Amino acid sequence: MKLQIINGPNLNLLGVREPSIYGNTSIEDYIKELKTVYPQIEIEYYQSNVEGEIINKLHEVGFSYDGIVLNAGGYTHTSVAIADAIAAIKTPVVEVHISNIYAREEYRHVSLTGKNCQGVLTGFGIKGYRLAIESLLI
Repeated sequence: MKLQIINGPNLNLLGVREPSIYGNTSIEDYIKELKTVYPQIEIEYYQSNVEGEIINKLHEVGFSYDGIVLNAGGYTHTSVAIADAIAAIKTPVVEVHISNIYAREEYRHVSLTGKNCQGVLTGFGIKGYRLAIESLLI
């Protein structure tokens, strides 16, 4: 099984960015942990602060991988283009949000990308990535 985790803007700062919201664990450390928990799965990680690069990655892996875990960050609420890219590919996508987007600012309550995903996980902290992987294994 081959999975791609894609993180959007500012998520490269996990572990140092607003730890009261996003926790103290770096994404690099967490990806290592996931690879240990799931040695049978080839897990690849990609992060970009650039919308078009996220779209390119979705296109690149969206026809050959078994699953995609996507945290589009702020683009979740603004990017019709990423939503369209998800709709255009065959690989199932699970959307993840570390914080509960419905407990935050009102503009974060709308996910343009979620309707094109297999499911959406929000508010489970960094463990949401693991829950997304588990959902793809079913």
